[in-house]
Amino acid sequence: MSTSEDESGGEVLGGSFWEAGNYRRTVKRIDDGNRLCNELVSCFQERAKIEKSYSQQLADWSRKWRSAVEKGPQYGTLEKAWHAFLSAADKLSEIHLELRNLLSGEDNEKVRAWQRDAFHKQMIGGFKETKEAEDGFRKAQKPWVKKLKDVEAAKKSYHTARKDEKTAQTRENHAKADVSMSQEQLRKLQERVERCTQEVEKDKDRYEKALEELNRYNPRYMEDMEQVFESCQEQEQRRLRFFKEVLLNIHKHLNLSTNERFHALYRDLYQGIIVADDQEDLKWWRNTHGPGMSMNWPQFEEWSPETQRPISRKEKNSKNVGEVTLTSIVPARDGDSHTTVPQQQRQGGGKDNASEWSDDESPKKYIEGPEEEEATKVVGVRVRALYNYTGQEADELSFNAGEELLKISEEDEQGWCKGRLDTGRVGLYPANYVQVINS
Repeated sequence: MSTSEDESGGEVLGGSFWEAGNYRRTVKRIDDGNRLCNELVSCFQERAKIEKSYSQQLADWSRKWRSAVEKGPQYGTLEKAWHAFLSAADKLSEIHLELRNLLSGEDNEKVRAWQRDAFHKQMIGGFKETKEAEDGFRKAQKPWVKKLKDVEAAKKSYHTARKDEKTAQTRENHAKADVSMSQEQLRKLQERVERCTQEVEKDKDRYEKALEELNRYNPRYMEDMEQVFESCQEQEQRRLRFFKEVLLNIHKHLNLSTNERFHALYRDLYQGIIVADDQEDLKWWRNTHGPGMSMNWPQFEEWSPETQRPISRKEKNSKNVGEVTLTSIVPARDGDSHTTVPQQQRQGGGKDNASEWSDDESPKKYIEGPEEEEATKVVGVRVRALYNYTGQEADELSFNAGEELLKISEEDEQGWCKGRLDTGRVGLYPANYVQVINS
C-alpha cells in the first residue's frame, strides 16, 4: 500500500476506498448532493420560463390572427373552423401557463424544503452532515493509518538493510579477486557483511511484525469504515429517492397526454373542423352575395305630385325600406270629404316610415327647437287638405281631404309644415298634401 497522502492531505483521485484519505470522495458526495439540488431547481426553472414564453406566444398568436380572420374575407363554417384553432391555442396557452406555475412553484418549493431539511449550514462554513462524515471517517481511519505508517517505516528500514548487505557482499567479492588486498582489509569487509546480514534479519523481523499487526487490525478498520460509509449511503439513498420522486412529479406535470383538458381541447378542435361544410358556405354566399339575392326590378311608375316630395338622405340609404310609389292621387273636389290617397305601395318589406327618421332628421326637432321655430314661424295661413292623411308619429297631424287647418310655419327642407287643426291640436303634416285657400 502507498501512503501518498497523510490523514490531513487532499483528496486522492485514484486508488482504493481503503487507502488513506480516499474516503473524501464519499464525503464530497454530500456537498455534491446540495449542489445538485440547486442545479435541479435551476434546470426546471429554465423549463418553466420556456413554458411561460410558449404560453405567451400562443396567446399573442391567437389574438393577432383572431383579428385578422374576423376582418378578412373568409366566411361561413370554414371561418368558424379557423377560429377553432385560435380558441384551442388560448386553451393550450392556459395549460402551459399552469404547467409553468407548477414547475416554478410546487416542484421548486418541494426541492427547496427537502434541501433545507437534508443540509444544515454551519456558522464556520460547510454543512453539518459533511463535517460529521469527515470526522467519522477520520476517526475510523486514524488507528489504521498509524499502523500503516509503522509498516511503511519498517519496510523502509528492511529495504535499506538489504541494500547495505548487498553492497557489502559486492565489495567482499571484489576484494577476494584483488591480489593486492591484504588479509586485514579482507577480514574487515567480511565482518561488515556479517553485520549487514544481522541487521537485515532484525529489520525483516520488525517489518513482518508491523505488517502482522496491521493485518490483525484490518477487520476492525474495515468495520468502522463500513459503518460510517453506510451512514453516508443512507443519506445519499434518501437524496436519490427524493430526486426520483421529484422527477416523476415533473413528468406527471409535463405529460399532457394524461391531462383531460388537453384531450378535450383537441376533441373540440376536431369537431370545430369537421363541421365545416362547403355546400353550406356556397349556399350562404349565393343567397347573400349571388343570384339568390332579392331584386327590386324596375316597374312603370305614374307621375304624381307625391313624387315631388323631397326624400331624406336616411330614406335614400335605408336598406330595410324599399322605394315608395304613390299612384292614382286625385285632387279633392269641393264637398267631397271622402277622397283618399291610396295606401303606399312598399317593396322589400321594410319598416314603416315613422321608424326611418334619425334623431338628426326627425321633424320633431322643428317643434322642440324654440329658436328655430321662431325663425320659421309666420303669420298663420288657412290651407285646405287635398288628400286624407293619417299621422305616423305622435307629433304628426291626421286629417281628411277638404278639411281646413292653420299653417303656422313655412315648409322645411324635408317637405314638412307645422299646423294647427280647428280642434287646437298642433303638429306636422306633409306640405304637398294641402293648398292655400285664396281669400
